[in-house]
Amino acid sequence: MRTIDDLDVAGRKVLVRADLNVPLKDGAITDDGRIRASLPTIEALRARGAKVIVCAHLGRPKGEVKPEFSLAPVAARLGELLGADVAFASDVVGDSARAAAEGLADGGVALLENLRFEPGETSKDDAERGAFADRLAALAEIYVGDGFGAVHRRHASVYDVPRRLPHAAGGLIAAEVEVLRKLTEDVARPYAVALGGSKVSDKLGVIDNLLGKADRILIGGGMVFTFLKAQGHEVGKSLLEEDQLDTVRAYLRRAEEAGVEFVLPVDIVAATAFAADADHAVVAADAIPADRLGLDIGPESGKLFAARLADARTVFWNGPMGVFEMEPYSHGTRAVAQGLIDSGAFTVVGGGDSAAAVRQLGFDEAAFSHISTGGGASLEYLEGKTLPGLQALED
Repeated sequence: MRTIDDLDVAGRKVLVRADLNVPLKDGAITDDGRIRASLPTIEALRARGAKVIVCAHLGRPKGEVKPEFSLAPVAARLGELLGADVAFASDVVGDSARAAAEGLADGGVALLENLRFEPGETSKDDAERGAFADRLAALAEIYVGDGFGAVHRRHASVYDVPRRLPHAAGGLIAAEVEVLRKLTEDVARPYAVALGGSKVSDKLGVIDNLLGKADRILIGGGMVFTFLKAQGHEVGKSLLEEDQLDTVRAYLRRAEEAGVEFVLPVDIVAATAFAADADHAVVAADAIPADRLGLDIGPESGKLFAARLADARTVFWNGPMGVFEMEPYSHGTRAVAQGLIDSGAFTVVGGGDSAAAVRQLGFDEAAFSHISTGGGASLEYLEGKTLPGLQALED
């Protein structure tokens, strides 16, 4: 896979597909981690005299122009972080986009409006998607793919545009691929995986694949209650995927047969309601009251998980252990994050929620070996799937 070091970009218009899908609240960015992660590639291109045209998506406006999904706040924040003016185009491939691209000086930066305002970006019809890709590609002379969080999508800006222009991977994608290879090829052992988040169904493929690769798998978050139920335990009003119980039982059997250790919580923080001020108590994982719901792993589970990470040489963590946004239910996630740091292992934090938890809970990002910007893409890579965006860059 070529990188930007292999390109002559001086004085040329370079279209950078970035991942700027940041969380917004009332029009304000609440976590600019993805913008910061995009800076090194943009700055490297600027320093070499490129005219940088950045494109990205935000949310799921489904092909319609919706002001609440505008990238205007992102353009403002990007300019602040770069310490330079960022021209913002009010459309994606229209008059404003063309004017912004043509008006760039060497080292200048423009940001196009939300790619997903255009139906062609996400269309499953090859002709419609291709027609949009033609217009997007016409804005530039070179393509740089740097939005790892979108490379598992067969979207125009990810898959079709690099087939129309000389292309290379940006620094972010190159770094992500290098890290993920360390999780799949010649892995330093013991290899521990900590999985959380709300749904088992979101992690089925990765669990299935990791059963043949990981030495131990730690399960927390909302998905753990399906595991506990599969073992015959009461889970009260906790999040539960009844249709996945047989699948989970099969995973537990396979893990035992393969010698893969499944680590489940021994205690749970169970509350009367999904609220920070709800009455809550620590209960045994096999004795959750019928009128309560689990919102975090308990303190003994936090110690157990940290202990099972302590001797690991490689750790992949995807998904918080509880509803970390609410302080009473943040301690399990904090324990796992600290466990990764204390292990001294090669540690990879994957997924937007896990990365947000690291920042919100006050951890130093540099304490982890790598914080991935692509949750879904990371998981699909670990499942062994072909990612369209990477395939296009390798062609």
